[in-house]
Amino acid sequence: MGIVNIEDALHEQLRRASKASYRSINAQAAFWIRIGLLCETNPGLTFQDLVARELKAAGVDATALADAAA
Repeated sequence: MGIVNIEDALHEQLRRASKASYRSINAQAAFWIRIGLLCETNPGLTFQDLVARELKAAGVDATALADAAA
């Protein structure tokens, strides 16, 4: 594990996003990094496609979640 230096303005946005997403600052940064990497390596997929694919790979049943919310 290493240290990443980022601009103060980006760190502030990261802090705010982590609060809204109920993640730690490190977890939010890791999420953004992972999504960015997935976007770069899968340019034909949307953000929603990528998230759905990652949830499926993790064993999350999105249809069960949608049914429970209804």
